[in-house]
This record gives sequence, C-alpha cells and structure tokens, in this order.
Amino acid sequence: MVLSISGVLLFGIIVFLFFRKDGLKPSHAVVCALFGFYLAGTAIGPSIQAGGASLASLLGGISL
Repeated sequence: MVLSISGVLLFGIIVFLFFRKDGLKPSHAVVCALFGFYLAGTAIGPSIQAGGASLASLLGGISL
C-alpha cells in the first residue's frame, strides 16, 4: 500500500510539474489519468504492478 501511495504521489507531482512548466493542459492530464485507470483494469495491469514492485525493490536495495 505504501508503494502505491508513494507512486501516486510521485506521478501526481510529475503531472503537476508538467502542467506548470511545460504547458500540460488539464484535459491532457485527465486523459492520462483515465488511460492509467483503464489500463490497470486490463490483463496487463498485474504485470505493470509487479514491474513497479520489482523496480521499487531494486531501488530499495541500493545502498549509497
């Protein structure tokens, strides 16, 4: 649950920065959000989630 909340927060910040700096229109942000929502409901959704968890585990294992 922590991963999905932090992922949502990270992507939300990225969308906000695109909106402020690069001229992302609110309609484009809505389309991106709807695309992600519907993509999560498809057969590829669990694979995307597993890939995100794997990437988070890999990044969590890096010690500086």
